[in-house]
Amino acid sequence: MADTDEMTGEMSDGLQVELFHPDSDREVGDTNIERWGFDVHPVVFPVALLLIGVFVAVTILLGSDAAAAYAAVRGFFEGTFGWFYLLVVNVFILTILYFAFGKYGTIRIGGVKAEKEFSDFAWMAMLFSAGMGIGLMFFSVSEPLEYFGNVPGYYGVEAGTGAAASVALAQTFFHWGFHPWAIYGLVGLGLAFFSFNRGLPLTFRSIFWPLLGDRIYGWPGHVIDLVTVFATLFGLATSLGLGVAQVNGGISYVGGDMLGIISVPEATWVQILLIAGITAIATASVAAGLDGGVKRLSTFNLYLMFLLLGFLMAVGPTVYIFSSWVQGLGAYFSNLPALSFYTGAQGGGAATVQGWTIFYWAWWIAWSPFVGMFIARISKGRTVREFVIGVLFLPSLFSTIWLSTFGGSALFNSLNGNGAALAAYNDAGQTIAMFAMLEQFPLGAVSGILATLLVITFFVTSSDSGSLVVDHLTSGGKHDVPKAQRIFWAVTEGAVAALLLWGGGLAALQTASIATGFPFAVILLVMCYTVYLGLDNEYEILESEEFAERIQDITERGEVEVVTSGSDVVTDVKGGGTAEGDD
Repeated sequence: MADTDEMTGEMSDGLQVELFHPDSDREVGDTNIERWGFDVHPVVFPVALLLIGVFVAVTILLGSDAAAAYAAVRGFFEGTFGWFYLLVVNVFILTILYFAFGKYGTIRIGGVKAEKEFSDFAWMAMLFSAGMGIGLMFFSVSEPLEYFGNVPGYYGVEAGTGAAASVALAQTFFHWGFHPWAIYGLVGLGLAFFSFNRGLPLTFRSIFWPLLGDRIYGWPGHVIDLVTVFATLFGLATSLGLGVAQVNGGISYVGGDMLGIISVPEATWVQILLIAGITAIATASVAAGLDGGVKRLSTFNLYLMFLLLGFLMAVGPTVYIFSSWVQGLGAYFSNLPALSFYTGAQGGGAATVQGWTIFYWAWWIAWSPFVGMFIARISKGRTVREFVIGVLFLPSLFSTIWLSTFGGSALFNSLNGNGAALAAYNDAGQTIAMFAMLEQFPLGAVSGILATLLVITFFVTSSDSGSLVVDHLTSGGKHDVPKAQRIFWAVTEGAVAALLLWGGGLAALQTASIATGFPFAVILLVMCYTVYLGLDNEYEILESEEFAERIQDITERGEVEVVTSGSDVVTDVKGGGTAEGDD
């Protein structure tokens, strides 16, 4: 039976290539240079290195002038086109829901016989590690406290009250719920479809095959991939550099203020050492590969996340957490349609929209190539519907539970306790807010240590996934690249972060990377159309008589009975059981 299944799978793969792959002489990585343990694209790799070096040097040398220039560009796009960001993200949500719950939902990524590469749990663990994990650690306490003290004008309630706590959670749910995951899911679906179903390179250029054809292998494709490398590497490097401030703050606060056993200064040299340590762990993980390193570390990450979440639920205000979650969901869903289109132009609240919502939407869009490509790489074998449910709904639901637990505990302390969490946020900022909140509940030092460890592991897995994405982009879209190349990009990312932290250019370059959100928003709009063309073409072929005839031919040659109904394919191996090729 195993031999028959293997033969049937090979014939199905051949059918996928014959009917669905584009008629082109080009192959993935066919012009690559293979030397010194590297397998790299002859244009994207060297030009990307040159651009990285130039931007790092310019940002450090020009200092405040570079920061002002980047801020001006970002401010222009966000201030002038804020309405555009709000509009297009809603288009992305409607588009991905249409793909999932319409007739294309049963199409399988990789073809009708494609098998899942990772278990559902491992897949979900890696989704969080690449997407939201570190952000949830950083903002889950500070953002609800911000809205509690400065209620967005849309709601019209008094600050510092129970009503303010409810809308603070609702607004935070809005920023971390369906909208960001819809962006990531749309990009991930497009990249996965054109790579696994069409056999094109696993890079951003492949999404434009329906419009550009073979020109994706020329300079139009090179430019697309170079912009993606820029947004990915600098977004990760700046986040790594800025995020070690939270790790530094956590070690200093827990070890010094809470336990009184170690005094660690909050200093640049400490943070550079932390970057070196995180990079070393990430390099070892990346060297072990996607299955051996990244998956295992991501799974450990998720277990640790569940442990910290369950711990705070148990020792914290349990009833208040769940009550706030339910009430927050009600406020979120009841206001979701209006919030999704609210610009603040009429009726106040423009400051929150401009300072938070537009910032988030631009940031999610700028990061979408990185997160989307990583999601695509790990999603082969899932149907479009399964993919969207997994990427859009489950992480959004978990995010609301996490935010209700940590943000809700901080709000409880503000309403019914000593207000220490809010005071720490106002005095020391976002990096200390979570640790100050944890200190207000039993075993605060234990939970503080767990939180610090979780922040570190999230940074490691973010570095892992980012390095793998840059590997794909600079290797011509190959799914597997040499170990030396994976190590090179992991080390480069850490070196860039350390240099920028030392030279004082991290915040400036983060601003520059966010500024790429506007051109990417336009690109994603075009992508909605190209993914539709690809899915529609696949669906028509699956429904065609030609496809039925080819399946019948496989039946006769492989001694398997194949019954087709649209895109549903079921094979019955004689002498064995059945295997569904689609849901």
